[in-house]
Amino acid sequence: MFRLIGILLTVLFAIATAIVTWPQFFHLEQTFPITQIVASRAVLVIAFAGILLLALLLMLARPLRGFAASLAIVALLGGGASAAILALRGVDTADALPAKTSSSVRVLAWNTAGEAVSADEIAQTVVSQQADIVALPETTEAVGEDIALKLRDAGHPMWVHHVQYRPEVTQGPDSWQTTVLISPALGDYSVIPSSADGSSNTSSVPSAVVMPVDGDGPTVVAVHTVAPRQDEMDGWAKDLRWVADQCPAGKNVILAGDFNATLDHMSGLGTAGGDLGACRDAASRAGSGAVGTWPTSVPALLGAPIDHVMATEQWRASGAAVLPAGAGGSDHRALITQLERATP
Repeated sequence: MFRLIGILLTVLFAIATAIVTWPQFFHLEQTFPITQIVASRAVLVIAFAGILLLALLLMLARPLRGFAASLAIVALLGGGASAAILALRGVDTADALPAKTSSSVRVLAWNTAGEAVSADEIAQTVVSQQADIVALPETTEAVGEDIALKLRDAGHPMWVHHVQYRPEVTQGPDSWQTTVLISPALGDYSVIPSSADGSSNTSSVPSAVVMPVDGDGPTVVAVHTVAPRQDEMDGWAKDLRWVADQCPAGKNVILAGDFNATLDHMSGLGTAGGDLGACRDAASRAGSGAVGTWPTSVPALLGAPIDHVMATEQWRASGAAVLPAGAGGSDHRALITQLERATP
């Protein structure tokens, strides 16, 4: 009887391990609570290591030796697989990028949690990182304009673009706003109307689609999808599909912002070799795709990499870094990437 129970528990543990290790195979990566469980693979590795240690201790009891050995093998396989995935995506925590060239474009993505991060700190980060495109979900228009003034005074001018849901609500949450700053060196830009009025946009919090008015610059999408809470799972999945649709093959597009999703969650949404639509994740191709950007309350290697910069095949990622949490109170770390124009 006890042997049958042991076999049943081992089988159930093996199934659970397979699901959280490769949820895409079971089409469960966008299903509650699997979505939340797989958000940090580093935590999964630690959990499997704990189970492995417990199983090894249980092996000291002779009647439990076979059962414990089976659990240990499954835990070792599950933890090893997640560790391998982390290594492939990159765990480089260096906060320095390659030297910037005249053709490089640096893209900064930072959910500032409203006014939790001051305009001074944001402007200083933009200048120190030499950013050309800055996506700031949850940053208000007033703060964006203040940042632009400080950048102008620092000799780093940028144009401000902004999208807000329900502007008639005077005390609405900062999450209803997204601000984008773009260097004049990339040309003149304008927010497309459907992005501004919400007729074609992410569901509960806004993304901004900013297209070049002149020049050959990329279309920039400052992304903010709703968080995958239990009651928002459908909206979150629709948001990810909408973002994927903004990045069709053959177009010149850069996505940046708070996707509230890891690469695991995006499985099946890539086309033409992309991770989301035809856009490729810059951090994972530059060796730091497994470094967490959220939350700042845990070490970066234990966090969830849910903030991204992605670009179509016209761009090649030459560097990416998750910046240390600043003095402000945002629960997101900033992500800076360097993109180079891909040679034909």
